[in-house]
Amino acid sequence: MGKEFTIPRDTEEKIRKELASRTDAEAARMKRYLDMPDLSREPESPLHEIVEKARSFPILKDFDNVIIPEIVPADVSFDLFDFAPDHPARSKSDTYYADEKNILRTHDTVMWYYYMNLPEIKERVAKKESFGVVCYGKVYRKDEIDRRHMNIFHQFGGLYMTPEDKEKLTIEDLKSALSQIVQGLFGADVKFRFNKDTFPYTDPSLEVEVEINGQWIEILGGGMPKASVMKNFAVEGYNGWAFGFGLERLAIIGMELPDIRLLWSTDERVKKQLKLGQKFVEVSKFPPVIRDISFIVPKTFSPNDYFDLVRDVAGDLVEQVELIDQYENDAKFGADKKSYAYRVIYRSNDRTLTNEEVDVLHKDLEKKTAEEFKATVR
Repeated sequence: MGKEFTIPRDTEEKIRKELASRTDAEAARMKRYLDMPDLSREPESPLHEIVEKARSFPILKDFDNVIIPEIVPADVSFDLFDFAPDHPARSKSDTYYADEKNILRTHDTVMWYYYMNLPEIKERVAKKESFGVVCYGKVYRKDEIDRRHMNIFHQFGGLYMTPEDKEKLTIEDLKSALSQIVQGLFGADVKFRFNKDTFPYTDPSLEVEVEINGQWIEILGGGMPKASVMKNFAVEGYNGWAFGFGLERLAIIGMELPDIRLLWSTDERVKKQLKLGQKFVEVSKFPPVIRDISFIVPKTFSPNDYFDLVRDVAGDLVEQVELIDQYENDAKFGADKKSYAYRVIYRSNDRTLTNEEVDVLHKDLEKKTAEEFKATVR
């Protein structure tokens, strides 16, 4: 095993205190999200099991591990990693801004910045030594609500760099590294393929798909770090490879899990089944309660912001929010307004919801939709 480095979180702690002192809904939800456990470090979680398995792979077992803050500067996360000025990730409708300059981290690749600014790593670079590092934990992105997506999830990423005059790496070296990782995760007999992909900070870039029950499913991305990005971290004359994968996706595949919310369950009947390689058997299929909501809002409305409001109101009692209609009618609504209709599927993983309690939740959702989005609920 390599060394473990923990980056100080002084700035993060200061911003957390500022969030706690604010009274707006966005601050309250960010504080709640930050307080949620990091399942990749919870020994009983299958996400932790995947992490331990990955860290034991021969290709990764001697890599360092870096633990980084969950609140990071936006310019570090985007500018230093060559995100285009108009990249959607920079938008406040895609990313949680703790303040004007700092965000809840959106990708684990930001660990490159923290790791390569460590004095010990700067010394290794000065001596022209090779190095490798992994990083894992929670990341945050505003997202839709369904059985496969959450706005809080976990990533595992790795980086290997070596001096160019010591070893000149090619796309085939990247494929070889990713092949070892995929076979380590899914077994030597797994069918997988490489597809071209695009990331701001690697070139060339690839994604890997595996065949599961006759379907091709994307499970990780990788690429060769751009020299221009590495130069931002004072690393020149090096080449290497990098990768990242989502832990939830692997857990869902490995256990045939029907709902991502189950990974957060505190129900012992659920928790005892969350073992990699063991097919999940539903404890009970509680019935859904379906309600529709339609409203007219200013065209500045962002669906991702709306999904956050739904989470605020109903928490994990919402299984899915589905857009069923949207249209504009300048004569009827005005040129600056638009109509949306959503179907909200309420379902608990633990019990049967009553119509009465869902009605209360849904009424609250209607009220807050009107308040927070200047909406006319129809």
